Amino acid sequence: MISLFLALFFTSCESFTITYDVARSAAVWPLLMADEAREVVSEYKSGMSAISNAADPSGTEKSIIDVTMKFGGSSLANYERIDHVANLIKDRIKEGDRPRAVVCSAMGKTTNNLLSAGDFALEGSVNIDAIRTLHTATLDEFDMPKNTRDDVMSLLNECEDMLNGVRLIQELSPKSLDQLVSYGERCSVRIMAARLNQIGIPAQAFDSWELGIKTDSTFGNAVLLPGYEEGVREAFKRVDPNVVAVVTGFIAHDPNGKITTLGRGGSDLTATAIGAALGLDEIQVWKDVDGILSSDPRLVKNAVSVNTVTYEEASELAYFGAQVLHPIAMQPAMKFNIPVRVKNSYNPSAKGTVISNSKAEPRLVTAITYKRDATLVDIQCTAMLGAYGFLAKVFSSFERNRISVDVLASSEVSISLTLDQSQKMGSILNLKKDMEPFADVTVKEGKSILTLITDVDRSSEVLSKVFTVFQARGIKVEMMSQGASKVNISFILSDDQLEDAVLSLHECLFEDKCGV
Repeated sequence: MISLFLALFFTSCESFTITYDVARSAAVWPLLMADEAREVVSEYKSGMSAISNAADPSGTEKSIIDVTMKFGGSSLANYERIDHVANLIKDRIKEGDRPRAVVCSAMGKTTNNLLSAGDFALEGSVNIDAIRTLHTATLDEFDMPKNTRDDVMSLLNECEDMLNGVRLIQELSPKSLDQLVSYGERCSVRIMAARLNQIGIPAQAFDSWELGIKTDSTFGNAVLLPGYEEGVREAFKRVDPNVVAVVTGFIAHDPNGKITTLGRGGSDLTATAIGAALGLDEIQVWKDVDGILSSDPRLVKNAVSVNTVTYEEASELAYFGAQVLHPIAMQPAMKFNIPVRVKNSYNPSAKGTVISNSKAEPRLVTAITYKRDATLVDIQCTAMLGAYGFLAKVFSSFERNRISVDVLASSEVSISLTLDQSQKMGSILNLKKDMEPFADVTVKEGKSILTLITDVDRSSEVLSKVFTVFQARGIKVEMMSQGASKVNISFILSDDQLEDAVLSLHECLFEDKCGV
């Protein structure tokens, strides 16, 4: 038998002796099977954990909050922002947060620059100098260790080689695009992990698939595989809880090991997926605004932060144009009831917004959001009065033409609905032609969707204020939708009246300046 004795002495002169028995002779040890070896290591780490988690000798016990933290591209725009975020993480650890995962986007505009590089490669020109300069300058500024520099340079060289392949074969498929944009996140996490280690925070960089993030093969807009959570939990068993796992956002692997992306803004989903799978105390999404605001601050200068919102409200905000969260990022958090806190990396002292199942504080309206450049489609068929099958015919046409709907209002023989700007006009015209045998179809461009996130149970009170403002400002509502969701009321307006409508409603609903 081999007995290993570890003695840990505290300043109080108390001593703890832990005996760890390895039930193998020195001769047999090299013959251990891999599974047996891992079990022995696991037992040994459990013993060490008992030591590291022992009570503080001062008698005080810190409250540890296990979290994931997500930082977007604007928060990591250059070496100053990388350094700021690294020290922000260090400060949060001192305050009691324990980041099990820090999810990072690509630095600054790297994703957009990679997409542009792909376009240029199709035209015969390969150049990633700007991308290389950004990352090299960051490596130089921090005097990064050789292994980090080699890793990042290897990824950038691989990226350039790939673009040369695109130039030669003149093809850039969705699968290739997913691999192309992945280089931004993969470089970013290696730099962030190295910087954290430099300032004394143990950290390790991971590509997300190394920690169980797996998707289907829908390149460009992949979906997490059912049951991915077990893979994440198994992977994190191998990660020391006191080591910060710095993880690529936005990208994943499909079952064949090919790189996929979760769609633009998918880094939020990576963070919520990990936090939910691990059952952590909180998911923190660090942005460049003080949480979720009452409206878009680029338009509404007096927008105020909202302290709390429900998952449903946050999802509706995201879908109808708010840039704070990805439209489907709330789903894992909702499923496992993990609160999400939206914070400002430029202003860490701001309280931010907590998204949870808890009922929000009483208020008439939570926020005003909007989407520009919508297309309004009016479909009418008086011949279907009293007959069945009208809606079935309409939506069969939408399915055949692969067109999705934003907002809808209907009667027995007519439907008004909106399509977002991602729908190509050619597809819309094909849809119109497809429905001509049984309906009159009118297509109107240049519309906007203005949405109030509110309690629909108080809709009479809300609508009274809204239409009073609209009447006073001469704003014409071309369509309204209410009821399907219990937290939003949407209005379709002309694009040229949108800004006036948003500003006037914000003054009335949030600044107590109805003026009517």
